[in-house]
Amino acid sequence: MTPRPWRRILSYLGPHRWILLLTAVATALVAALDAFSVVLLIPFLSTVFDDGTGARAEPDLVDRALELSVGRFVELDGEPQSVVAGVIVFIVVVVACKSAFDFVRSYLAARVEQGVTRDLRRSVYGHLLALDLGFFGRMRTGQIVSRLTHDVEQLRTLVTSELIKSLKSALEFAAAVCLMVAISFQLTVAAFVVIPLTMVIWGPLVRRLRRGDRAVLNTAGEVGAHIQETVAGIRMVKSAGGERHERERFRSLTGRYFDTFLRTVRLRALAGPITELFVALGTGILLWYGARMVVIDGALTGERFIAFIFLSTKLYAPVKYLSKLPALIQPGLVGAERVFEFLDAPAESHGRDGTETFTGVRDGIRYRDVRLEYRKGDPVLRDVSFDVPAGSVVALVGPSGAGKTSIVDLLGRFYEPAAGSIEIDGTDIGDFSLASLRAGLGVVSQDTVLFHDTVCANIAYGMGDAPMERIEEAARIAFAHEFVQELPEGYDTVVGERGATLSGGQRQRIAIARAILRDPPVLVLDEATSALDTESERLVQEAVGRLLAGRTVFVIAHRLSTIQRADLIVVVDGGRVVQRGSHESLMEEGGLYRRLRELQFR
Repeated sequence: MTPRPWRRILSYLGPHRWILLLTAVATALVAALDAFSVVLLIPFLSTVFDDGTGARAEPDLVDRALELSVGRFVELDGEPQSVVAGVIVFIVVVVACKSAFDFVRSYLAARVEQGVTRDLRRSVYGHLLALDLGFFGRMRTGQIVSRLTHDVEQLRTLVTSELIKSLKSALEFAAAVCLMVAISFQLTVAAFVVIPLTMVIWGPLVRRLRRGDRAVLNTAGEVGAHIQETVAGIRMVKSAGGERHERERFRSLTGRYFDTFLRTVRLRALAGPITELFVALGTGILLWYGARMVVIDGALTGERFIAFIFLSTKLYAPVKYLSKLPALIQPGLVGAERVFEFLDAPAESHGRDGTETFTGVRDGIRYRDVRLEYRKGDPVLRDVSFDVPAGSVVALVGPSGAGKTSIVDLLGRFYEPAAGSIEIDGTDIGDFSLASLRAGLGVVSQDTVLFHDTVCANIAYGMGDAPMERIEEAARIAFAHEFVQELPEGYDTVVGERGATLSGGQRQRIAIARAILRDPPVLVLDEATSALDTESERLVQEAVGRLLAGRTVFVIAHRLSTIQRADLIVVVDGGRVVQRGSHESLMEEGGLYRRLRELQFR
C-alpha cells in the first residue's frame, strides 16, 4: 500500500498513543528479561562444568553485565554450590519479573485493541448514518453489512492484534540479537546468512496474496448479500416455489467462495514450510560454525556456545512470525481498502444548513421548477411546479417510477434539487435547519418500520424521554392502546425484528401513534392501508383521519379510490407534472388520471 493509507490505518492508534507507549515499554522489558534469563546460564554452566584448569579470558560486555547484575548478590568466584544456588534464585527472580511485566503488557495491549475497535466501529457506523439515500440504492445491503462486520474486523486485527504481535516479535528479536552479538559477532553473522533468500521468495507471494484476499472478501460480501436478500423475501421464495432456484444460486456462490478461498489458503500455507526450511538451514550453518569455533579455533567457550544456541532458539518464534507477517496482514490491508472506500463515500450533502427553525406551515408549500438528478445529466424530475395551501391534502398520483416518492424526499432534503426551489411560506427550505425541518415531517408508509425494541420505544422513537402519559395518549388516538395492553408485557413488550410479533394493522397503528406523538405540521402518507384486511383497514383509516386534522398532508396514492376527497391531485409521469386539480375536474379533463382510474376499476 502507499504511505497515505498506512498513515490512515495507524491514525486510529493516535488517541491511544500513551497506552501504546506503555505497552511498548512493558514489551521491551519482557523481551530483555527473557533473553537475559538465558544469559544467566553462562555462570551456572561455567560453575557446574569448571574443573579449575581453564584459563580466564579478558572480561567482555557479557561478563561485565553479569558482574553488575548477578555479581551484586552472588559471589561468582565463591564456593560452587553457593554460586549455583544463587544463580538459580536469580534466574527465578528474573523470570518472575518478566511474568509481571508480561501481565501488564497483555492488559495494556487488550485495552488498546478494544479501544481501537470501539473507535473504528463508531466511526464506520456514524458515517453509515450520514450517507445519502442514493448510496443505499446503489449498494446491496449484504455488502454494506459485510463491510461493517467482516472488513472492520479485518482492519481491527491489522491495526491492533497484528501490530502489537509484530512489535512484541521485533523487540524479542532485537533483545536476543543484541546478546548474541555480545557473545559472538561472527556466530551471529552466520545465523543470518539465509535471511536475504527469504525476502526474495516472499515478494511475489505477497502480491498474489493481496489479489486473492480481495477476491475472497468480495465473494464473502456477495454470499452475505444473498443470504440477507433471501431472508427478507422468504415469503416470496416459498410462495413461488423458488427454494430449488435459491439453493442452486447459493450453491454457486458458496462454491465460488470455496474455490477462491482455497486458492488463497494454498499461497498462505507456503509461509510455514518456507520458514521452517530456512530455519533448519540456518540452524545447520550455526551448529557447524559454532562447533568449529569451540573445538578447533578455541574462540568460544562451551558454556557461551550453549547460551548462544538457547538465544538463537528465542529467534525462531519472532522470525517465524515476522517472516509470515506479509501474508498475515494481507486480509487486513484489503479489508482496510474496502472500509476506506466505504468511509470515502460522500456523506449526505445538504448544500447548506440554515439557521431558521421550522415551526409549521402558515400559508403553503410551493415547488418551483424543481429538477432532480441522482446522476449528473440523468434527470429524475423535470420542472416540477405546484402549490400546496396550508392545511390541505395533496395526492401524488402516477405510474410506478414516475417520481412521486422523489418529490416528497426533496421536501425532507434527503436529496438536493439540481435546479429550482421548494419554499415554505416563501422561505427556501435550505434556510431552515435540517434538524428542525425533518422534525416537522412525519411519515406513515405501507412498509412500516419498527425496530427490535419495546412498543414504548418504537412509539417514542426519536423523541428522547417522552413522558409515558403522552405515549399512551398517542396510542389511544391511534386505536393502539387496547391491543398493546393485551400484549404479554404491555408497552414493555419487545415487538421483534420489523415488528414480526404484530399483525399488519397493529404495526400500522404503532406507526401512526409515533406520528401523533411527534405532532408534525407536515405529514406524508404512503398508502398506509393498502396491504391490510378490511377490519384493520377501517381502524387504521379512522386513526389516519384523526392524524390529518390541522396538518398539511402529502398522500402518495397507489389505490385511486382513497384520494377522491383530496384537496389537490397532482399527476406525475416520467418525472413531470402532467395534470393537477380535483378528482372531478381531472375526470372531466381526461388524460392520464382518467386512464389510470379506468384501469383500476375495469
